[in-house]
Amino acid sequence: MPNNIPPYNPKLKELARKLRKNMTLGEVLLWQELRGRKLGFQFYRQTPIHNYIVDFYCHELHLAIEIYGSSHDHPEIAVKDLQRQNELEDVGVHFLRFEEREVRKNVDNAVEVIENWISLNKSPLEGS
Repeated sequence: MPNNIPPYNPKLKELARKLRKNMTLGEVLLWQELRGRKLGFQFYRQTPIHNYIVDFYCHELHLAIEIYGSSHDHPEIAVKDLQRQNELEDVGVHFLRFEEREVRKNVDNAVEVIENWISLNKSPLEGS
């Protein structure tokens, strides 16, 4: 992965733009906490990686953050989510997943989980 940017399907670019304009409330709340390197790393919204789009992605940490709603509780969707996550983990992407309703109720908890993950997983040369 040169420049820490994983390959992606260019056909997903337009869909990613549309998703950025139509974020869920949980995504908006978390984005307010991630944007502008507030956690010491640059995160991007609705980022295409391979044949998928993840809600948030940090190239430096190879970290994808997903916020999922109740539709993801359906067995077929849960299986597809796991397959997608496994494929991306196979190319070095790490995942954190949060429920939409939990982020809406307590975005600070989600931020704390992300900060803890960063402190445990960043290399000494990364971040502040």
